[in-house]
Order: sequence, then C-alpha cells, then structure tokens
Amino acid sequence: MAEEALKETGLGKRAAPQDDSQGLQDSVFSSESDNSLYFTYSGQSNTLEVRGLTYQVDMASQVPWFEQLAHFKMPWTSHKDSCELGLQNLSFKVRSGQMLAIIGSSGCGRASLLDVITGRGPGGKIKSGQIWINGQPSTPQLVRKYVAHVRQHDQLLPNLTVRETLAFVAQLRLPRTFSQAQRDKRVDDVIAELRLRQCANTRVGNTYIRGVSGGERRRVSIAVQLLWNPGILILDEPTSGLDSFTAHNLVKTLSRLAKGNRLVLISIHQPRSDIFRLFDLVLLMTSGTTIYLGAAQHMVQYFTSAGHPCPRYSNPADFYVDLTSIDRRSREQEVATREKAQSLAALFQEKVRGFDDFLWTAEPRAQGVSPCVQSPASRSDTNAFQTPTKLPPILQFATLIRRQISNDFRDLPTLLIHGVEACLMSLIIGFLYYGYGAIKVSFMDMSALLFMIGALVPFNVILDVISKCHSERALLYHELEDGLYTAGPYFFAKILGGLPEHCVYIIIYGMPTYLLTDLRPGLEPFLLHFMLVWLVVFCCRMMALATAALLPTFHMSSFFGNALYNSFYLTGGFMISLDNLWIVPALISKVSFLRWCFEGLMKIQLGGLTYHMAAGNLTIPIPGDAILNAMGLNSYPLYAIYLIVIGISGGFMVLYYISLRFIKQNLLKTGDSSPDSCRPGGGPKQGLQTACSSSQGVPSQGTRMTREQEAQPPLAHGAALAQAGHRMAVE
Repeated sequence: MAEEALKETGLGKRAAPQDDSQGLQDSVFSSESDNSLYFTYSGQSNTLEVRGLTYQVDMASQVPWFEQLAHFKMPWTSHKDSCELGLQNLSFKVRSGQMLAIIGSSGCGRASLLDVITGRGPGGKIKSGQIWINGQPSTPQLVRKYVAHVRQHDQLLPNLTVRETLAFVAQLRLPRTFSQAQRDKRVDDVIAELRLRQCANTRVGNTYIRGVSGGERRRVSIAVQLLWNPGILILDEPTSGLDSFTAHNLVKTLSRLAKGNRLVLISIHQPRSDIFRLFDLVLLMTSGTTIYLGAAQHMVQYFTSAGHPCPRYSNPADFYVDLTSIDRRSREQEVATREKAQSLAALFQEKVRGFDDFLWTAEPRAQGVSPCVQSPASRSDTNAFQTPTKLPPILQFATLIRRQISNDFRDLPTLLIHGVEACLMSLIIGFLYYGYGAIKVSFMDMSALLFMIGALVPFNVILDVISKCHSERALLYHELEDGLYTAGPYFFAKILGGLPEHCVYIIIYGMPTYLLTDLRPGLEPFLLHFMLVWLVVFCCRMMALATAALLPTFHMSSFFGNALYNSFYLTGGFMISLDNLWIVPALISKVSFLRWCFEGLMKIQLGGLTYHMAAGNLTIPIPGDAILNAMGLNSYPLYAIYLIVIGISGGFMVLYYISLRFIKQNLLKTGDSSPDSCRPGGGPKQGLQTACSSSQGVPSQGTRMTREQEAQPPLAHGAALAQAGHRMAVE
C-alpha cells in the first residue's frame, strides 16, 4: 500500500510539468487568451430538439448511376431490399451555450443524423419522429436561417489568402444593409475569434500548393460559416486528418464558440481524453440507437452504475465506444455484441423515461445540464442577428468574377506553363513552314497548316478546363446549398472570368504562327484569322465546361470530351473530303467547330485570290475558289461561318447552364459526401496513459473494409494500414 501511495504521489508530482507544458503549447498556439470572446452570438437563444426520430437510408441511391450500369442494374429501378435503418427512435434536446459531441463506432449513424438535421441526406427517408428548431418543425428555410454546416472536407480556393476568402464570402453572405466597413469589421472579428491573425495574409493552399496548416485551414472553413453569425453550428468530423495537438486546440476553439451563446453540435469518431473533457454533452450511439446521452463528466459514473466501469488510465471515449461496437469478425461475435448494445440501449431508455430533455444526469437533477455560459470578458457583436439574404444576381456575378480572376491569376505556375505551351506550339509550327520566301508551298501543305492551327490549341484546352471544373465542383455544390449565390451568376462568372487568360493564350499562340508561316499579309486577313481562332478555342472551352458539368467523374468527362473532340477532328474536312462522308459523319461535321474553323481559315487565305503553285520550272496559277470548291469548303459565306461557330458555342453554353442548374452529381466518390464509415477522429491515439488497454474492449469493426476505404485510392489504403499499425504498436 505504501508503494502504491508513493507511485500515486509520483504521478501527481509529474502532472504539474505536464500542465506547464500544456500551458506553453497553448501560448504558442495563440497570442490571445483562450477565454476571450471576440465574436458572440447576439440573437435569441436556440434549441435543437429531436423527437423519436427513425430514419431509413437507401443504400442503392448512394451508388452512382454509372456504377449501377457497370453491374447491369438500371439506375431508375427501385431496390427495396437495400434500405437500412440509420436511426432508431432517437431523441435529444440541446440549447445555446452547449456543445454536444456525437461519438460512436463506424456505422453508428453519426452521418445520417447530421444529414437529417441539415436536410441534405441523399436517398434517406424519415419514417417517424420530427426535428424542432426553436420550437418550430424543421424546414429548409428554418435550417438556412439558423444552422451553419461545416463539412468534413475543406473546400476552399487555394490561391486566395485567408482574409480574401472571408472577404469574398462576406460580400456574398452578409445582408445588403451592411456597409463595407461593417463587412470588414465582421471579417476581422471572425479572424480574431478563430485565432487566424498570424496567417490572415497567407494563401489557403491545398495538397499541391503550399499554404496554411491543416488546423488553420479547418478553422478557415469554420470561419466561412461563422461570418453570418449563426446560432447553431454543426460540424462533421472537424478533427479528421489533424494531429493530436491541432485537434485539441480546434475543439477548444469550438468550446469557446459555444460559450459565446451558440449551440455547437459535432460528430467525432473517438476523441482523445483531453478533447473528451471539453464536451458539455455526449451522445454515444451504435447502430442508430442511443446508448448514452448526458454530461460528459457523468458518463463514467453512468456506465459504472450499469456494471461497466472504465479501467484506470483509460480514455472513457475509447473504452465505451469499443464496448458498444458491433464486432463483425464472426457471426457469433456479431450476435453477442449486438445483444450487449441492445441491452445497453434499452437500459438507457428506461433510465431517461419521463425526462423532457432525454438527458441522463447524476443526482441531483439540476447538475445534468450546463447553463448557457457568457464569458465576462466577452465583447458582443454590435450588429443584431440578421437572417442571411441573397444579393441581387448582378452583385453576385461581380463578386464571383472578381474571386475567380483573383484565384486564377494567383496560380502563376499554371499560367506560366500555359504560356510556354502556347509559345512552343506556335514556334514549332512557324519554323516548320518558315523559309519558303517568294515560293509558295503547295496548297495541300497550306491546307494542312491551316487545319493544324485550328485543331492543335483546342485539344490542349479540354483537359485543363475539365480538371479545373472538377476540382471546384464540391465547393460549388456546397456554396449553392448554403445559398451564397445561384447557378446563373456563377455560370456567367465562370465563362467571362476565363476570358482574360483565354485572350492572352490566343495572342501568344496566334501571332508568331501567322508571321512565321508567311500567311496572307494585311490587317484585315490577320484580324479575321485571329477572330476565328479565338471563337473556335472559346467554343472548345464551352464544350469542356458542359462535359465537366454533365458527367460525374473526371475520367468520364475527359474521356467523353476527348471522344467528342476526336469525332469533330475526323469530320473536319481535312482527313476526308466532306463530299465523301456518309450520313452519320456528315451530320457530325455540321456541328464540328473544327470543320467550320478549317473552312473559314481556307476562305480567308485562298478566297478571291489566285494561288501560284510551283511545279518544277513552271508556275501554275490556280484560282483559290476552285481549290475550295474541290475540297467542299465553299458552301457558306465567311460571315455565316462566324455565326455558325457562335451558334455552336451558344449550344454548349445552354447545355452547361442546364447541367449546372438541374444536375447535381453524386459526390460520394470524391470524398465530399461519404457514408458514415471509418474516419480518423481527433488525431492519433494517446500513449499508454490514455490508451484503452483493457481486454474488455470490443474491436470496433473487425477486419472488414468500409465503403469509404474501398473508395480510396491505393495510396490512401497504404496510409490507413500504416495508421492502423501505429495504433496497434501503441496499444
């Protein structure tokens, strides 16, 4: 006993240096005090209540249509056997000033619950129960008025700084009554509140562009939603992918936001012990049912009274999540662990029966719920709560086009690559045809030159436009869901915002080619030539935009775009005469912008002129119109060709707008809206002092691979295996 007492004393003596080091870490993390509130919620107190919610998930609807076709299933057919219960008779009530953490093993229903609350669940159906916000049944309008949703994955433009990102969102999201000075102050307050002052002028960055750290980028995502000062803040796996120190400080920030009279609800996989202590309320779930709902500080006491004490030096969150997980390594273990979880769920329902707030609390009852905390040092926002309203479309367009141009022109490496690419192609073609002097090349060589001028540049544009659109797709859908703008202003901003780069690209490509190849001299032929090439490349950009918006994945869009381009290339009138095409290629040639570009360039260079062709010692004059007639390229006047290319561009623009407006692709495979599967939560597990090393813990999911892991690339599987090996070594 004496030795144990000495050991305990030794542990107690070693705790002080740990506290000192923690204080040092906090001081390094932020120059401001953690208790200071720069941006409190100034509206009414909010409540979020879920009553008897039973939610059914249609798993087949979450599978993209092209994967269903790959398995010889029709996407429009119903699959009644694919429905699963995501939530079962779930009830809870949270108020302003509280932070509720939803924890549980993979498949417990965390993602389904957030989908139902935010009204963004794909393919789900509420079987019974209701959600109430501030005493009113939840509606999409009510959710948009009070609730801000921070997704698991950060979707931000990488080339903008933190301040610029928030400033553009402030222009789009804050009410029209705000002056520019008020918008700037709101941005400064949010930056101060989320401790982003040290990186306010740093690029956000991404995987490929160096920028802020992962924790700072996550706080920028929270700041984007915090700008309009919502009363209810919902976060999906906010600590996913962060290291332990960054995850702890992020949750500390969320706890401070809750003390600013906000209601904070987060889902988290298995939080560290120091993160667990920051929670006001904890909802432990398994298979969509409630195992425990109450104060985090009373969780151990509740399970101890139920016959499941937490071992010493173990993290309660880890231990009780493992305790309630379903082990699917064998049929017998699955049945046993499911029966244990069902008995614990039934026990909790019995203990909270008759309670209006569905919370289990230790005696006395008044200790169960934390009051709404208002820091004495807090500085309330001077602006009263105002519902976010949409700007007029013209102002949305102005903000979006400024944001796009700023983001695109900050990407100097990409711009440099595009410029060098255009210059090299121009010089290669130019020097290939340079040096003939007064001797004209044959008309076949001339026609090949003109066809290459119109066909080489669009091919390079397709993949660049498609890849950029797919990289911004998740951000687009999130901002449309949040109501920042509508599809129309984004459509015009996307088209017009790319014109400066488009014009510079054509100038770099077109001028050296025209001068080096000694094409028809004169200002008018040059301007006509340049304008037609400009229109054709613009038409190709519209085709790439429409293809990217129409199809769900980058690979499908690039394949379809290249196939469409190749069909236009082969029916362009150079490979085979237009008069010799049978009906299907002839119809394709009617909408081939390469065919009209080739015909227009030929008319500009040869129309109305006599072409002198050298044949040995003879010079044979050939009327240019005769060459055009022989190749079938003289069917329309030159102005009609310009109008036809403009018409084809307009058709692709209409298709692009329809795709933006009415087709929302399933982002399941892009990591944006993944099912509730195994996600990293709260950084790596702790050392031996906090790891749950008891043999009573049940493995969370056995060795089965979840749907999200199956969707990851091989490198992601390797990272997941490495992380699992690290955790096993620690334990």
